[in-house]
Amino acid sequence: MLNRFAPLVPLALVTLLFGCAAQMPASQQQAQNQHMQNSVTAQSAAHRADYASVLQDEIATEDELAQFADSKPYQLPALADSILERGKALIGTRYRFGGTSTSSGFDCSGFIGYLFREEAGMSLPRSTREMINVDAPLVKRNDLKPGDLLFFSTAGRGRVSHAGIYLGDDQFIHSSSRRSGGVRVDSLDDAYWSRTFIEAKRALAMAPAQTQVAETTTALNSTTLKRQHR
Repeated sequence: MLNRFAPLVPLALVTLLFGCAAQMPASQQQAQNQHMQNSVTAQSAAHRADYASVLQDEIATEDELAQFADSKPYQLPALADSILERGKALIGTRYRFGGTSTSSGFDCSGFIGYLFREEAGMSLPRSTREMINVDAPLVKRNDLKPGDLLFFSTAGRGRVSHAGIYLGDDQFIHSSSRRSGGVRVDSLDDAYWSRTFIEAKRALAMAPAQTQVAETTTALNSTTLKRQHR
């Protein structure tokens, strides 16, 4: 009996193996489809992450701009820079009592008035006695920022008689006197200037609204450029 069915055993095995081989491509196709689906899902997740990152950068930029615009103690650092850069370019310009221009020379208030008018569109009072009374925030000496106005009593009796513009690092620029060479930089740490210093005011807080908008736009453009070059 067994001998009778023996020739059929190899045939059955071949048939079984053939059936398994016929099913393998379908299984492989299913695995491949699953792999492709996983890949698409991963790419979608990556795109969503990239979009979220870009959105976060945009939000950060807006936040930085808001902080810049709302920084009441010192709103316009870029404007201060332009004032001081122009002032430093005039170092050595002669002192002249009543002078208000590069051609005639400057006295101390004429020098300040010229820079604020040309770079900030601001019209400050002509004399130091009037300038010290402008409606601008008072600033403590340890809170000085570039662009702040400094007032001194060089003639004694506590009355203001001289003014300059703070540069930073305890330095200030001013049109000093004919004998000392006109426009120059000095240090608040010097005994003479430290002794005669009266007070400081943040005149840039009074800058015209259109100037503030222009400076805010400049700051935004600068921030955007920095992000693009990262």
